[in-house]
Amino acid sequence: MYCPDQKGIIADVTQFIHKNNGNIIYIDQYVDRVHKSFFMRVVIESEFKKSSFDDFKYSFNTEIGEHYSLKCSFYLAENLPNMAVFVSKYDHCLYDILSQQRSGKLACKIPFILSNHEDLSFIAKQFDVPFYYIPVEKNDKDEAEKKQLKLLKSHKVDCIVLARYMQILSSKLLDAYPNRIINIHHSFLPAFPGAKPYHSAFERGVKIIGATSHYVTEELDAGPIIEQDIVRVTHEHEVDDFILKGQDLERIVLLRALKYHCDRKIMVYNNKTVIFN
Repeated sequence: MYCPDQKGIIADVTQFIHKNNGNIIYIDQYVDRVHKSFFMRVVIESEFKKSSFDDFKYSFNTEIGEHYSLKCSFYLAENLPNMAVFVSKYDHCLYDILSQQRSGKLACKIPFILSNHEDLSFIAKQFDVPFYYIPVEKNDKDEAEKKQLKLLKSHKVDCIVLARYMQILSSKLLDAYPNRIINIHHSFLPAFPGAKPYHSAFERGVKIIGATSHYVTEELDAGPIIEQDIVRVTHEHEVDDFILKGQDLERIVLLRALKYHCDRKIMVYNNKTVIFN
């Protein structure tokens, strides 16, 4: 939840939860003093059923939300998000996502894998996940996205991860899933753009390799950043070392970002993120 910063919010929220037989097991808050904004995440235990959960939300918004102009999202822990996985030809992030989800360490459901190539369909078979091949032609991208949106809607997808999906998304997809499409890429941008950034970085003699995971917006690679990390390299490393280290970093950073998102720990505002750990 977030709203303009003001007195009494925490007291009234916690009192409401207590009055409605909720037990707080986690609470954290953050105040952005520059923009005078208040953010809070609360996890509670209660004997909720569908009807009582709806009643709780309605009462909270009526008694607390309207008074403080709170913008709130409510989730039941057992309702895991449906996350579609988009890939092209690189498999390192895909393997990590599927294995972590299967082991229960990534709290989501994966209704399908979608790709503009057929190369990774065998991985979907290994994990018994439906695989959809939708080619993206340069002159017919709109038709491909229509098929993608139909598929996403039919599977009631909540969010999308671009696990090295090498296509730029149009506003149709972005508008349908605002702050719910997560991407991963190297952090050499804007210094080393193009198809072979690791080769360019190697030639330049860089000393660190980075990866960035962010929400996708219409401005390419400029959406709210969720997670970043780096690894050091030296003159002893070859181009292949750069690529392997970069791919390892990409899968680690992406998985962290996905866990934050699926655990509902992220709030987005002003093209930035507040992440409660």
